[in-house]
Amino acid sequence: MIEITLGHTPDADDAFMFYGIACGKVYSADLKIKHVIEDIETLNKYALRHDLDVTAISAHAYAYTKDYIILRSGGSFGLDYGPIVLSKKKLTFSELRKSVIAIPGKMTSANLLLNLFLGKFNEREIPFQLIPEAVLNDKVDAGLVIHEAQITYDTSRLHTVLDLASWWTRETNGLPMPLGINVASNKSMTLEQIKMFDKLFKKSILYGLEHIESAVDYAMKYGRGQPRDIITRFIKMYVNNITIDMGTIGEKSIKKMFAMAEEKELLSVSKLNFA
Repeated sequence: MIEITLGHTPDADDAFMFYGIACGKVYSADLKIKHVIEDIETLNKYALRHDLDVTAISAHAYAYTKDYIILRSGGSFGLDYGPIVLSKKKLTFSELRKSVIAIPGKMTSANLLLNLFLGKFNEREIPFQLIPEAVLNDKVDAGLVIHEAQITYDTSRLHTVLDLASWWTRETNGLPMPLGINVASNKSMTLEQIKMFDKLFKKSILYGLEHIESAVDYAMKYGRGQPRDIITRFIKMYVNNITIDMGTIGEKSIKKMFAMAEEKELLSVSKLNFA
């Protein structure tokens, strides 16, 4: 048996996906798992240092990592929905480009997608859960919003000035939007061990979907005080068929995002390695 360090976020969709493993209903006699729970930008930084054997990261962050293989399971893809930009007033494209925009992290996929749309803009890093409040308190002109805040923001005081998913859908002829992926180290794990974990992870996701009430109960511990119906809605948005196995369409969407970024000289990706 080998012990692997597994990084994932304290977000409801991640908790839902790992419920089967965490509750001991899904397990492997060959793998002992040590959970490391951190926010996504912290996990992105861990991946740069190669601190973890397996970890969730932003799809964008993969461009800066080495010796990690993208797992088939556990990806977060928006199916015509995803990050949005909020403001207290309606803004034109040119006004938005001149605005100070709060972002949830430089390596988040949301930030890369906003750069693809806007080009260079004035950014300010703020923890994702504090971004709507920062906009309301005029600390920034607008905020790039991810996670459940996409569906819980105060519509009476904040406007959606940009829906990145609508733009992405038009640009890519309907490809799913790549946001989060899971990667495994091919320095500390063999390819056989990586595939073994990927299979285990897929089983855990399927277990959650087959036992949705108890899996949501578990995920509610990471719901940041949101009501159950909101958390259930959020989970159902981001735990979908492509989460179970990204397939060729998931691969295609990731490759498309990086190709667009390379074309605009935002980054360079030498190779994408899929399990």
